[in-house]
Amino acid sequence: MGIVVVEVCETSLINLLDVEEDLESQYPEVAVIKNECLSYCGICRVRPYAMVNGKRVFAKTAEACLDKIKQQIEAELAVYE
Repeated sequence: MGIVVVEVCETSLINLLDVEEDLESQYPEVAVIKNECLSYCGICRVRPYAMVNGKRVFAKTAEACLDKIKQQIEAELAVYE
């Protein structure tokens, strides 16, 4: 379906996890897009991050970032309930 778009930079530390498989299997409404660069090089070098419907989500660890991404997805999907 893809009403929530999660964009991930190929060099982001979030890629230590299989974000695409995890999110798309748990949330059929989510489309994960891997981009070569999202132009946030400062944050990309030091913290795992992704963009959820254009909103930057980041944390100190990949696992914490994935949890925050899921929270943001839940917030985005709540609009459609």
